[in-house]
Amino acid sequence: MAAPLLRRGRNWLRMRNGSLGNAAELHGREAPVADSAPYRNAREAAAKQRRNAPWAAVVGLEIHAQICSNTKLFSGSQVQFAAPPNSLVSFFDASLPGTLPVLNRRCVEAAAITGLALNCTINKKSLFDRKHYFYADLPAGYQITQQRLPVAVNGILSYSLCVGKNQNDIVTKTVRIKQIQLEQDSGKSLHDDFRSQTLIDLNRAGVGLMEVVMEPDMCCGEEAAAAVKELQLILQTLGSSQANMAGRRLGGHVYPSTVILDEADYEIQRQIEELENGGTVLNETRTFDFKLGRTIAMRDKEGKQDYRFMPEPNLPPLILHDAKSLPADTSSQQVVNIDWLRERLPDLPSAKRAKLVECYGIQPQHSFTLLNEDGLMEFFEMVVKATEMNPRKVVGWVLTDMLGYLKKHNLAVKESPVSPTLLAELLNLLENGRISSPVAKQVLEEMWKGEGKTPALIVKEKKLELIRDRNEIEHICQAVIECHQKEVAEIKKGNQKVLNKLIGQVQKKTRGRADPVLVKKTLEKLL
Repeated sequence: MAAPLLRRGRNWLRMRNGSLGNAAELHGREAPVADSAPYRNAREAAAKQRRNAPWAAVVGLEIHAQICSNTKLFSGSQVQFAAPPNSLVSFFDASLPGTLPVLNRRCVEAAAITGLALNCTINKKSLFDRKHYFYADLPAGYQITQQRLPVAVNGILSYSLCVGKNQNDIVTKTVRIKQIQLEQDSGKSLHDDFRSQTLIDLNRAGVGLMEVVMEPDMCCGEEAAAAVKELQLILQTLGSSQANMAGRRLGGHVYPSTVILDEADYEIQRQIEELENGGTVLNETRTFDFKLGRTIAMRDKEGKQDYRFMPEPNLPPLILHDAKSLPADTSSQQVVNIDWLRERLPDLPSAKRAKLVECYGIQPQHSFTLLNEDGLMEFFEMVVKATEMNPRKVVGWVLTDMLGYLKKHNLAVKESPVSPTLLAELLNLLENGRISSPVAKQVLEEMWKGEGKTPALIVKEKKLELIRDRNEIEHICQAVIECHQKEVAEIKKGNQKVLNKLIGQVQKKTRGRADPVLVKKTLEKLL
């Protein structure tokens, strides 16, 4: 059975006068040395939100993100997804005697810049430790991690939720980041039930991971899913992790954020029912069954597990520098400069969303959708540059029509048969009055067949140009009126909504080639 795709901090249910579950055992680590003011404010806000509720869920997250690096954390072995089993294994990865770890600079920089993006304090001195446990895909019998002093601590992640009846209102929340630490990934166990055996693939052993530990400041699956999505976007923007929800690049393994929502909400309800029925919520590891839509117990964690942490004897302390502490006459290749990384921070997702709203005048909720779909923001901006249509109209076509087709055919944006240039050409035909909106949708449907035809050619071949002859429009409208006397009577009684039915009949007769505004004016004139 596969391990849970997202290793989650436990859900606690807090009563008004006490807590159920031991919050001190969330991660089995000491608290950060010092709290920053934003960190304390976030903690107080989370506590305030939970007051005066009969049951309040407390959700924490522990995310493992695979670092985007060509080689592993402590060896020169290549990192490649879906390579043949055991083809990317060095002597160190296989834990042969006498082999020593060599720290990957790229992994250190990725962890540090992620910490800066999450408003963390970057420790100029951090330490590596051995975490001992036995499993077949961990050949050394221990994992090199950062239990005592991680590379980054005390951060804040801001994330937003679309709320309200039509999801038009934006609510921004924060979750504290307890720490970010570097550690090795384990190998992969392949269970063959037919032959009753387990095979080991060590290609993944030693791949660099960032463990991002979020404090239990969230209260439902929706918040947890939104926080994970924001973290995913930040990691992708930084290039520190592909975080692409596949190939174990985010999470122990990864669930899409919708499954995170379902899993957390199911577990919250399960614990409430357990407690209200007089039961006890056990400390245990549970996995989420997609088919059943429920969590299933895997391992009991009531007893404290002794990992026998000890300092890693083969790695010295990891020393990072800033501009003040940088040694004179030191090559930039020999040190990791925190200030140098800070200067190179790109625009983060929150800044990109603000720019979209400011530059194009679109709704804030639309900026979230554009950023949440990989490549959709760039697609939208390319269309805007190539079309004469107002960006606020363009975004409707991109989010409703284009994204609808992509979802229907299960395609990524980069796989779309309709390029930004072709969509812009179509919207220019619409904007210049050569076709109607219903016809534009027909043409887009034809373009999705991937035959390479331009919108202008499709319009010409299918004779879909807008009817500009007012006499012809009036003649068609008169014919529709004569065939729908019942509707005409309703309109004359004051029911103007029925007029839309007549407009629809005119559009049907013209195959969408009539201007709806002109049709409405003509019908009102004739009636």
